[in-house]
Amino acid sequence: MTEKPTFPPLDPRLLSVLVCPVTKGPLIYDREAGELISKGAGLAFPIRDGIPIMLPDEARRLTD
Repeated sequence: MTEKPTFPPLDPRLLSVLVCPVTKGPLIYDREAGELISKGAGLAFPIRDGIPIMLPDEARRLTD
């Protein structure tokens, strides 16, 4: 059985200053997926090596 990767906690200070580059709205940290979620834009921004990649072209579209 393959274990799911675990991602480290994101610094709360960083999360408090980051906003969605599309909507300028708040982001939610999904620790299981290692992503920052923008519900307003329907996008999930990846976090690679502890660095949020806040480029819309790199984001994954959310599905319902």
